[in-house]
Amino acid sequence: MSPSPLATDQNEPAGLERAASSSVKDNAWRGELELILASRAGRSVAVRQYHRGSLRVLRPHYLDASGQVTYAVVNPGGGYVDGDHYRVDLALEPGADLLLTTQSATKVYRSPRADTLQQTHVSLGAGARLEYLPDQLIAYRDSRYRQDTRVSMDPSATLVLADVVTPGWSPTGEPFRYDRVRLRTRVHMTGCPSVVDNLLLQPQTHGLAGLGFFEGYTHVGSLVVLDPRADDAALAEARDILTERSGHLRAGASATPMPGFAVRVLGRSTPEVAEAIEAVVNLVRARWFGQGAVNLRKY
Repeated sequence: MSPSPLATDQNEPAGLERAASSSVKDNAWRGELELILASRAGRSVAVRQYHRGSLRVLRPHYLDASGQVTYAVVNPGGGYVDGDHYRVDLALEPGADLLLTTQSATKVYRSPRADTLQQTHVSLGAGARLEYLPDQLIAYRDSRYRQDTRVSMDPSATLVLADVVTPGWSPTGEPFRYDRVRLRTRVHMTGCPSVVDNLLLQPQTHGLAGLGFFEGYTHVGSLVVLDPRADDAALAEARDILTERSGHLRAGASATPMPGFAVRVLGRSTPEVAEAIEAVVNLVRARWFGQGAVNLRKY
């Protein structure tokens, strides 16, 4: 059986959402980033850019002739530590096209007192497209991490949202030494809730390496694709891509309530999980936008 791409864990700690929300109000953000993108003369450009604290973006790049702009987010601090809170706000005006990535992996270190938090708000106007393809999240021993992503999008917009979670190195050699990782994505379309993807990983509670959860695998990848052109044929192609890799991975893809699909991938290394996610992303790029494979060289 393939893992369910849109599984919601009903056993998450009561009041976790309220507690995290109040803690952000009481503490300053460790890093903030705001970008507003607009389409100008066939190219997407930043019409507002703001950063403060331990978040930056590198100079924009145009990887092909499509006019899509690429930004890479940088955390000069090197990683997330106990109680760090980060905020990213993205707004894409009608027709804007953004490929957002990170310069390197997001590293979450020991968090004995409070969760680290990454909060992202996204607004997509008519015909806008966001491809958010960060490097992997590495959760080290005794770390606690919460990622809250909220998207408000026009029905004609496109969203491609990826995540890969990797267990960090442990002196004992055990893969699952982090305390808790929670990834929650909520998408609203025309003001109505449309998709919720909730992944809660608690190794001590769930026994992640055993049957029934990670099926003996150590790495997990997620992908949400929403586009008005998504249909059964696109979903079938995505499944074919994942099936080709089934000798090393376990993966599932299912349709979302609005046009689109969600993917979950289980593997034993970051490259094999990331490559499977990227192969589906490249399908979307070629099928709907006539673009080549994504090439995010960072060296």
